[in-house]
Amino acid sequence: MNGYPENIKILCVDDERNVLRALERIFLDDDYDIVLAGSAEEGLKVMEESGPFQVVISDFRMPVMNGVDFLKEVYDHWPETVRIVLSGYADAGAIVAAINEGHIYRFIPKPWNDDELRVTIQNCLERYFLQKKNRELINELGVANQVLEYKVQLRTEQLELRNRALEFSQSLLGNLPVGVAGIDINGMIAYCNDIAARLLKNVCEDVLGVDVAASCDALLGSLVEQVRRDKSISVETVLGGIPCRVIGNSFAFCDSETIVLVFWEV
Repeated sequence: MNGYPENIKILCVDDERNVLRALERIFLDDDYDIVLAGSAEEGLKVMEESGPFQVVISDFRMPVMNGVDFLKEVYDHWPETVRIVLSGYADAGAIVAAINEGHIYRFIPKPWNDDELRVTIQNCLERYFLQKKNRELINELGVANQVLEYKVQLRTEQLELRNRALEFSQSLLGNLPVGVAGIDINGMIAYCNDIAARLLKNVCEDVLGVDVAASCDALLGSLVEQVRRDKSISVETVLGGIPCRVIGNSFAFCDSETIVLVFWEV
């Protein structure tokens, strides 16, 4: 086993058979699949039929299609493959000028040093798997972002629906033909529609946010205490000089006791 997460395939392309055999011999002790091609056209065909390849090594001087043009084709179709070009020193200037066209990772002059070439291939493989891992992480991040966006959108829709429901319920309570007031567990008037506010303004120093026991007429306080004790009431009384019927109920809201009083004039 080569210690890599997948089988390593290296394509060597050169129009000279002795060069291909020399490249093949370099990696005899490595657990790599070495595939040989005698031209750029053959190399592209091999890539199409036998890929993917982690690394491609190509000579620069080849008939019909040179190494840089060949590696540019490789980049266009298999951008994840790491590309190396081999050439003599006389071609160095042309290679450096064209290196960006083929997105070439490394230029190795002929004649090469076998040990240095093996180290270069190891570096290529590290680069290949690092880039592959980065792509996988980016893809995972993209999926996670899509899931997050969906959850945010769903949550936003739920909140919008709840807000519309709250606005509707507040509008509904505000337009009822009776007065409605809500008193929380601390005895504070937490909700009051317009009719209730008109009735209670005669018996309370203020309406919303006031403590019934401390700031309102004793009659209203006694009605609240009666609801706490009996859980519900239905009585006729006079609030601030206005005869009215009061219906009250106690219920649990957010793990605490809440009281609702309904008033209508009689």
